[in-house]
Amino acid sequence: MLLHSLELPGIPKVASGKVREIFDLGETLLLVASDRISAFDCILPNAIPRKGDVLTGLSAFWFEKFDFLPNQIVATDFAQFPEILRPFESELKGRSMLVKKATPLPVECVVRGYLAGSGWKEYQTSKSICSLSLPEGMQQAQQLPQTIFTPSTKAASGHDENISWEHCVKILGPDVAKTVRDYAIRLYETGRAYAEEKGIIIADTKFEFGIWNGQVILIDECLTPDSSRFWPKTDYQLGISPPSFDKQFVRDYLETLTWDKTPPAPSLPESVIDRTSAKYQEAFQRLTGAPLNS
Repeated sequence: MLLHSLELPGIPKVASGKVREIFDLGETLLLVASDRISAFDCILPNAIPRKGDVLTGLSAFWFEKFDFLPNQIVATDFAQFPEILRPFESELKGRSMLVKKATPLPVECVVRGYLAGSGWKEYQTSKSICSLSLPEGMQQAQQLPQTIFTPSTKAASGHDENISWEHCVKILGPDVAKTVRDYAIRLYETGRAYAEEKGIIIADTKFEFGIWNGQVILIDECLTPDSSRFWPKTDYQLGISPPSFDKQFVRDYLETLTWDKTPPAPSLPESVIDRTSAKYQEAFQRLTGAPLNS
């Protein structure tokens, strides 16, 4: 079923983000990935078939693979969900997870390995990304000399804002800031190496972390087509923005319009919706080695 929004009668909803609905189950939270899609920090009126299943299934795959740090997962199998959720199986199965009640850190942990997107735009004017100087003469989509960590604020609405490392330290404290930076870079580089074996280049991504029982844990989503830039390795070349398995396809379409990137967002044509759904599902299958469960 296509899920754009969700209410679970009798179960309090604590948040509704650009994609996820969050419900309070007492000792845990229920995280539900809808089929909504956002671009340029605006939620689009259309939903993308199977998108929520891809985000949940792929995040669960990475959470299990990255066993070198603790994460939010309590359960991803609907059979292990509490009895109170049984009436909502059709809405929840495959797109939901039970997670720990962590306190989210107020910083987005953005990690970049290639010169793309807003980083490429900034480089063209300043030869830097987020005040980090880069060599002269780099091309679009070129791999960076080393992985860089470019944190940003987490805006409740509107655009996130890039911040300096010094500002990140001021917000999080030196110990936590160093921990999330080191974890984020290790997660990205480990995931990138695995994905390349599957024919996908992960150009950049973002992670979120929280505090649970006094320790830093990985929360939200992990290396999905929503949070990352995925390029097919066979089509990669310097000097162009490669075709992608992520929502860059949607952004590219929106860039052809006269829309000013403020709400309300325009509707997507069926061809873009269908192609986006196919790209998300192909990314899932390539990375996990299995088709998305029906």
